[in-house]
Amino acid sequence: MDRKNVILEDRWHRNILNAYWIVMLMFLTAQAAFLLSGGVFSDTVERDAGSWILFAGSNGFIILLLIATEIWIKKWPVHQKKAIIGCGFFMSYMVYFIIEPTADGAQMALLLPVLISVVYFDRVLLYGFGLFTIVTYGALYFLMERPWYGKPIQEFIQTECVFIVGLIIGRTILVRVKEFISYLQSVMKSEQQLLVEKTISDKLLKMDALTDLYNHKTFHEYLDALLEHSEKYHLPLQLAIIDIDGFKKVNDTYGHWVGDLVLKKVASTLTSIMMPNDFAARYGGEEFAVIFADKTLAEAQAITEDLRKGISGVEHANMKGRPVTVSIGLCDYQPGDDKESLFRKADSALYYAKRTGKNKVITASDVILADSIEGKVASI
Repeated sequence: MDRKNVILEDRWHRNILNAYWIVMLMFLTAQAAFLLSGGVFSDTVERDAGSWILFAGSNGFIILLLIATEIWIKKWPVHQKKAIIGCGFFMSYMVYFIIEPTADGAQMALLLPVLISVVYFDRVLLYGFGLFTIVTYGALYFLMERPWYGKPIQEFIQTECVFIVGLIIGRTILVRVKEFISYLQSVMKSEQQLLVEKTISDKLLKMDALTDLYNHKTFHEYLDALLEHSEKYHLPLQLAIIDIDGFKKVNDTYGHWVGDLVLKKVASTLTSIMMPNDFAARYGGEEFAVIFADKTLAEAQAITEDLRKGISGVEHANMKGRPVTVSIGLCDYQPGDDKESLFRKADSALYYAKRTGKNKVITASDVILADSIEGKVASI
């Protein structure tokens, strides 16, 4: 049983024991009011001393029982239920014997164990205590109530009918509770099934089926949100566009099914090297896009270089062990950049990587520097 269930069960036991104390307090108050108004308990000789001694003794015994139960549930928490049920059982019969001589309806105290069984939703206890109460009261009536107090047979029949009705009502409550729990479980199961189906549906809408990376649409949604966040809080962000070199030749030479295997392998390598805060997607065809968050440009460049090396180091069995390479264009977000300018810079870096030999990582700043050098050379 987990800690949460243990805490709930302890609270449940505590509430029932508190209810016993409340019943006991009401019982004491009723008896004290009876004596103060001039009433006398049966079998007492003196109006004052005898009645008050019987009052103190009988009720003191019940209070000791409650205190003993308090100690029990604190010292042996595993057996709390047994202690609570046992206390309720003995308490009901002591209350019955105390008020039986002076008040009609004392027999109703014997219903307490049946009520406790209902509170615990325990059918075995309900039937056990219910039948025990019916049989025991029959013995008490013929051995004590009728010969000692002259109770009429009609009262016996009425009381037994109340016990039987109480047992039937208790059983009905347990049946209804069981039906409700069954219904609740079916509803929860349906909700869980709907949640699973929704999760699968969301995944199908957001993920690329071949590579298990995010798809083009989801990538743009995430980038829009991240750009807004970066603009507002001045957080670093980098965009990398990755393109498989000579992918058309792979498809033409080995077939599209081998091309699909290559895409899956590249995606797997991406996933294994990327950091938890990074976001990768299949951007389209043989192109992938990665967003690096909360990193410097140098850190993002180091990761993309690891990606490039990792991908080029994989041997593809269906291509006779030949590797594939990728070209990567990387750009750093600058305040004021929108999505179009970010992609334009990353595309420019990717194009430069392709144009200058492929299988390399080029940053947008590298392109600017190269263009500047080329411009100076041309002017000379």
